[in-house]
Amino acid sequence: MTPGTRKPSSLPFAGDRFHARTVRVKAPGKVNVSLSVGPLRPDGYHSVASVYLAVSLYEEVAATSTEAPGITVSISPDSTLDLDGVDIPLDERNLAYKAAAIMAEMSEKPTGVHLDITKRVPVAGGMGGGSADAAATLLACDALWNSGLSREELAHLAAELGADVPFSLLGGTAVGLGVGDKLSPALAKAQMDWVLVFADYGLSTPDVFRTLDGLRDSEGMDIPEPMAVDPTILQALRNGDPETLSRVLINDLQRASITLAPQLRDTIGLGEARGALAGMVSGSGPTIALLARDSVSASVLAEELTHRGHTALAVHGPVPGARIISDTLL
Repeated sequence: MTPGTRKPSSLPFAGDRFHARTVRVKAPGKVNVSLSVGPLRPDGYHSVASVYLAVSLYEEVAATSTEAPGITVSISPDSTLDLDGVDIPLDERNLAYKAAAIMAEMSEKPTGVHLDITKRVPVAGGMGGGSADAAATLLACDALWNSGLSREELAHLAAELGADVPFSLLGGTAVGLGVGDKLSPALAKAQMDWVLVFADYGLSTPDVFRTLDGLRDSEGMDIPEPMAVDPTILQALRNGDPETLSRVLINDLQRASITLAPQLRDTIGLGEARGALAGMVSGSGPTIALLARDSVSASVLAEELTHRGHTALAVHGPVPGARIISDTLL
């Protein structure tokens, strides 16, 4: 996009006086309803074929303009996660920080910005929480600085930040190919109900992929490049048919995640024994996604697992992607 196509930026000044403004955005976490992983490529990545489902567990980012230049990041005390012992970088390593830096480059007259992140999606939990933060930040800074970028243009910037960021911006249901960045929206609006079971630890996505490669090498497996997703999955999502969907859930990373954290197998087994139609590791884990028959079944299952000492939450999907929930002059 050329500079001439951007809307003029309006800064929060009245005369010489600075007026801060806060734009608050929420963006959803995701479940990989299916995830097929190809062999390790020469560039160090893996091709995938996946169906992403945005679910009703949201990150929030409040982007506040600051008179001082630069980007600062904090974690809100309203976060629902237990973050004791969790290392969340608050500098340029943070994905939301990187998103703000990209938007500052794309905006004609950016101010300084402070990002206050409310964490609800598990950290290193296989649900794209950091990606949701980045997607929310892109949209918040676009509004804060009147950058005038379209959703499509923001999605191109999102792809520079990671494979899951464009989807959190888009939301709904989508098929992801390539390294997950080639997204095609899927016409699947029927509600599916899930119970998420959170672990009190994280799994490194690169470690999970390396473990999968090691398992495949030891077995001498010849893995083809994934070119498409199972159409039965998309049909079940379109029809709102959890019974059929339960029979075709797939996650190639699951056995690697269970190799690193064997207790995940027990959690899946418990969920299925207590009424889930099927259970699987979400993405690279360790969050477990249990498919329920309906919202009532999901609520009952979440309560049962909570009584048994697990941290469980009933959610549904698909839900919309990142969206502004407030825009306030301070």
